[in-house]
Amino acid sequence: MKKINKIVPHLLVLIGFVLVSIIYFYPVLQGDKIFQSDIVQYTGMAKEQNDFRKESNEEPYWTNSAFGGMPTYQLGAKYPNDAIGALDDILRFLPRPADYLFLYFLGFYVLLMVLKVDPLKAFFGALAFGLSTYLIIILGVGHNAKAHAIAYMPMVVAGVLLVFQKRFIIGGLVTMLAAALEINANHFQMTYYLLFLLLIMAIYYIVIAVKNKEYLDLGKTFGVFAIAGILALGANATNLMATAEYTDFSIRGKSELTFKPDGSKNITNSAMEHEYITEYSYGIAESFNLIAPRLFGGGNSETLGEESALYTFLLNYGATPAEALQTVEYYGKTYWGDQPIVAAPAYIGAIVFFLAVLGLFHDQRKVKYVFLAGAILSLLLSWGKNFDGLTRFFIDYVPFYDKFRAVSSIQVVLELCIPVLAIMGLQSFFSTEKEKQWTSLWKATATSLGLIVILFLAKGVFNFSGAMDEQLIQMFGESQDKSFGINFINALKEDRMNFYTSDLLRSGLLILVAAIALWLYIKNKLAATTAIITVGFFMVADLFMVDKRYVYNNPDQFKSAREVDMPFEATEVDNHILKDTSNYRVYEIQGRMQARTSYFHKSVGGYSAVRPRRFDQLFDYYVEKNINELGSSIDFKTFSFTKSNPILDMLNVKYVIVPTGQGDVPITNPFANGSAWFVEKVKVVKSADEEIKALSKLDTKNEVVINSVVNDIKEDSFEKDSTATIQLVLQDPNHLKYISNNSKAGFGVFSENYYKNGWKATIDGKETKIYQVDFVLRGVQLPAGKHTIEFKFEPQVIKTGSTIALISSIGMLLLIGAGVYFERKKKV
Repeated sequence: MKKINKIVPHLLVLIGFVLVSIIYFYPVLQGDKIFQSDIVQYTGMAKEQNDFRKESNEEPYWTNSAFGGMPTYQLGAKYPNDAIGALDDILRFLPRPADYLFLYFLGFYVLLMVLKVDPLKAFFGALAFGLSTYLIIILGVGHNAKAHAIAYMPMVVAGVLLVFQKRFIIGGLVTMLAAALEINANHFQMTYYLLFLLLIMAIYYIVIAVKNKEYLDLGKTFGVFAIAGILALGANATNLMATAEYTDFSIRGKSELTFKPDGSKNITNSAMEHEYITEYSYGIAESFNLIAPRLFGGGNSETLGEESALYTFLLNYGATPAEALQTVEYYGKTYWGDQPIVAAPAYIGAIVFFLAVLGLFHDQRKVKYVFLAGAILSLLLSWGKNFDGLTRFFIDYVPFYDKFRAVSSIQVVLELCIPVLAIMGLQSFFSTEKEKQWTSLWKATATSLGLIVILFLAKGVFNFSGAMDEQLIQMFGESQDKSFGINFINALKEDRMNFYTSDLLRSGLLILVAAIALWLYIKNKLAATTAIITVGFFMVADLFMVDKRYVYNNPDQFKSAREVDMPFEATEVDNHILKDTSNYRVYEIQGRMQARTSYFHKSVGGYSAVRPRRFDQLFDYYVEKNINELGSSIDFKTFSFTKSNPILDMLNVKYVIVPTGQGDVPITNPFANGSAWFVEKVKVVKSADEEIKALSKLDTKNEVVINSVVNDIKEDSFEKDSTATIQLVLQDPNHLKYISNNSKAGFGVFSENYYKNGWKATIDGKETKIYQVDFVLRGVQLPAGKHTIEFKFEPQVIKTGSTIALISSIGMLLLIGAGVYFERKKKV
């Protein structure tokens, strides 16, 4: 009976998590789905592989529909022996996105249990963590992998803490499973940022162990971590190995070129440009959004209404109410922070912040400094270019830091650490005598409200100017009198100042409510449970109301399942192109970096943070750099090109979708080289620089350029038979078959993206070498006569990784069984 009584509170908490997750995203109960912009793009990118999987019951691991062809390793590829993925599916039993919200709650609750927090306090703490605005808004835009990884971060921390607390068996098992699930979530940037917190934690406990001369226990600790880590990595070996293999091929790998598209020298040693990595850098003052959500105007889509100063200004200027409201909704850009785009401020909650300060004053456990250090480091690194010295140090000297962009997202560590400190504070507050409670309470209240007062006084320091203001002034200056634009922005600034003031007052009031509730408890005016529920209610309600502004501000946030599953509709242009049943590629000029085209066609564009680097460079250095020249070669009477574009020709781009004043039009490229062709001459160069430069004067139909550094080949000439052909007769994502016919031996070029790992070529069943040619394509030496050439994508990394995953999963299962046995034996 005692055991059941111990379990009941936890069961009630889990039921509460399920109910809150479902209620928060209530449209899923009606069969609707959340419309996530990033998932829409993923749907476009993954359509070919998903269709092939359904038709053939086979996993392709390659898609031809984006960027001229690329592996699907980061496009939801399904790997054999993925036991951890199956476990994750069980945990995510709720409809999306409620499943991720539930995981937020569950993971944080496990961490608070390890920190010995009572179930009621832990329940409210888990809700506060899961409802912080950043964690909610990433669900709204479709950063599912990021949300997935964040959800398992607290569970990993819980396991590591257990091991350091010398609970080696249970701690090792929790660490092993949580780490395996974290890695399986497949957002390595979030996992990488988690390692910073774990490193701080390790240093803290190592120092304690060395001081106490507990070397044996320290050895056991790291032995447990080694076993847990090896098995967690092993269970995810396929994805890890495939991703590692692909990274250098993608834009996350270091460029081989020593010059930029404009001809200037490429001096960066990073995998990506410093400007690209730090484009999303949190403003230093903007960081106070953590405690007052609209201090810097909220998000880019923040809406103003009839109560705004901008609306009143437009009415006074003579606009009708309908015109004024429409203008306010469209041009009322209240965000004035440092980042290019912000869907919502990273608000952790005013009461959460207050309780975290209380925890620092009141909780006697030194581990609180681990979470404080993690929060501070996370904050400093999130400033990116605004704290350039530290950021450059990490980019230049900390391994792998330069592989990730959007440095502001490292604040997820802070968004984990501060709620932990908050609930530690709440737990310890109710566990000590009243005298100590009062001392800590007034210090925390004075500190928190003092910060609010300082921010009030600092209001005059800011100019409340946004990045778009000058553009709006110029735009309105052209259509109205010159003063209109300036007065428009002044009214907008007034609204920004009102947000600043009102949200500070709101946060101050919330802090005061929580402080009064705890003070009433000290004065015996409120029972402990009542005080906890009061503080917890306002803490969660605060976050709920702020989140609601961003999740439900768009009436189209939830749509029917069909609209979400099939987000793109074919246009007249698409239908026109689809009438052509031959093999070709499509280039959409205005939307190369989106996946709509990939949904219907084989595209040279797409939407991916790990797109093929060389293919991307080809467009940067040649096509999009000279886009006006490309446009001048179009005959809009015949809707076709009047002259050849060697780069588009060799990529077999037969159709270019061009924007016009009357909408998009399909332009035919009659000069496209086709699927494959014979050349007369092989030109050999000795570097990547020479390779890409050679394309500027290359006759791609008759010549091919090859880098001798990576290809063992000599410059050569061939007698090209005018009747020679290479015909594509089969095209699956992972299998291409051609028939060649040539009276003499020759060199064939294939308009498919070169990837050195996994692709195997055969001529009449006998394996042959694939050359990297024309910077991005494939080439094969072909004998005279009629032959069958086949390319098959059979990546060895999948076979090897799957074997390791199977062995590791079996090892994990055996360890879990042994762990349960020994834990039970200890209790007998």
